[in-house]
Amino acid sequence: MKNVCFVFFVLLGGLTACFQAPEKRVLPILGERDISPAGDTIYREIPDFAFIDQDSQLVTNATFDDKVYVVDFFFIHCPTICPRVKKNGLRIYEKYKDDTRVVLLSHSIDTKNDTVAALRRHAEKLGIETQRWHLVTGEKDAIYGIADDYFSVATENPDAPGGFDHSGRLILVDKKRRVRSFCDGTDAKDVDRFMKDIDLLLEEQFRQ
Repeated sequence: MKNVCFVFFVLLGGLTACFQAPEKRVLPILGERDISPAGDTIYREIPDFAFIDQDSQLVTNATFDDKVYVVDFFFIHCPTICPRVKKNGLRIYEKYKDDTRVVLLSHSIDTKNDTVAALRRHAEKLGIETQRWHLVTGEKDAIYGIADDYFSVATENPDAPGGFDHSGRLILVDKKRRVRSFCDGTDAKDVDRFMKDIDLLLEEQFRQ
């Protein structure tokens, strides 16, 4: 009888283990990190910035307080990847446009031609609201420099189509200015995966 009871409890324990909920995936914090003198981990953060959007509003880090945001780099007359990235960006916009916790931020790398007025016309063409998606311009060096902090690429190149080299990445940033995920903005399936990462980050960052 004792042997029968022992076998029963072993089987019960095995079944319980099988039906336990799988451990939830946690998005990594990307980039280099340091250790403070106290032994705390210091993660790489997006530095302070200040740009102007399509409504002539100042956009800074404070614009994204208590929000997660999605970043890309583009220019209006891009003849290659930008239209595909914007198409997939619009999918993200439509999914989260009623969720005030999520905002999009697009930096123009053509600071000469993509004026505030041009960005405004482009926003109207896309059908987007400023508070949900900021198209920004600013000092060229500031925009090109911050691309590195987002693990992206933005540079002038007369040999590149349209005169600029830039990444088609979409980058996800958390409430603490840390990069948590990215995807190929030209690839719809990768953007599908990226939106799942956004959902995962929202659950993490806004857990009650």
